Amino acid sequence: MKKEKMAKIVALVFSLLLMIAAFSACIPDTKPESTPEESVTESIETAAPSEESEEEPSSEDIVPKTAVDHAGNEITVPEEINRIVVCDIYPLPSILTVFFDSAEKIVGMAGPSMVAAKNSLLSELYPAILDADTSFINGTEVNIEELLKLNPDIVFYNAGNKALGQKLKEAGLTGFAMSAGKWGYDALETLDQWIATFDQLFPKNAKAEIVEKYGKDVQALVNERIGKLSEKSSALFLFQYNENQVVVNGRPSFGSWWSEAIGLNNTVSEKTEANSLPVTMEEVYAMDPDILFITNFNTASVDDILNNAVGSYDWSPIKAVKNHRVYKMPLGMYRSYTSGVDSPVALLWLAKAAYPEAFEDVDITSYTKDYYSAVFGITLTDDQANSIFSPDAAAGKMN
Repeated sequence: MKKEKMAKIVALVFSLLLMIAAFSACIPDTKPESTPEESVTESIETAAPSEESEEEPSSEDIVPKTAVDHAGNEITVPEEINRIVVCDIYPLPSILTVFFDSAEKIVGMAGPSMVAAKNSLLSELYPAILDADTSFINGTEVNIEELLKLNPDIVFYNAGNKALGQKLKEAGLTGFAMSAGKWGYDALETLDQWIATFDQLFPKNAKAEIVEKYGKDVQALVNERIGKLSEKSSALFLFQYNENQVVVNGRPSFGSWWSEAIGLNNTVSEKTEANSLPVTMEEVYAMDPDILFITNFNTASVDDILNNAVGSYDWSPIKAVKNHRVYKMPLGMYRSYTSGVDSPVALLWLAKAAYPEAFEDVDITSYTKDYYSAVFGITLTDDQANSIFSPDAAAGKMN
């Protein structure tokens, strides 16, 4: 009897165990799903090659990205850019070279950019810049067939040249518009915007923050000192000059901005249609500037003006010549009249030239060396720094 009772108990327990197992199978798995962050991390870890692997990603693995150019176009650009061509915006090759601390990526640029490179500190520091091709462009005219031979990953061009932008697009090239005049010819702001754009395209080389800081610091110093002056001088920028023409800064232009940035009265008072203004000597006499700055867009030297050595022009009646207040603008990596990596240096130099007593304590050579070292990691000798302020006349040739 006891055996029968025990058998019934065992059978009952076994039945209960079967029921529990069946019930458990019907209950869904309540383990929480991974978070989006965990999923992304897991995907990256799974896809990442081992540390021992030296295999580089193929061109098919390079993911394109988008960036907005200075003409407002959304441009799809490859993540990896190794071959760069610059068309009709001449300061850019020098800025890109210093930005990368290398000229290896610059495979093509315009003739005026090359002339400046050959006759400046740029080619001394980065001789590879001289290997860039210039045969694909003549002025603003680009030979698309020759350009295609350079196999560029990206082509920078002047935002005002919409026809060129369209040609690049039709040729299947990645054209990226860059502007020089979009920010009112403010040389410091233009440089900041150019570097900020390059930061987006080449984030590994980001420099926008420190470039902007140096520009603001030197502008603050200049503002503080010229603000104490009771009298302001007047200035004129001799933009282009040869035996056939005299061309001065228009308004607005880089010349008018430089004048205002260092507290000078701009002798070109009325707004002009272009940023450069052809004038007669009679008009220059009427302007009669206290200071004359000669840009590096011409080969004229200070002595050429003081001695009337170019053409039949007579500069002797103007105050700037009478008082020997004629200066040739600096040329470091490019012609400093326009925006470029030397813009903060140029601003301080111009202020010191205009008001030497107010900036008597400023060592422009020391500042230049500090600027290049802190911002771009470039060590200049005293001779190299000083050469910026004694530019070669040949740099003024445009071809």
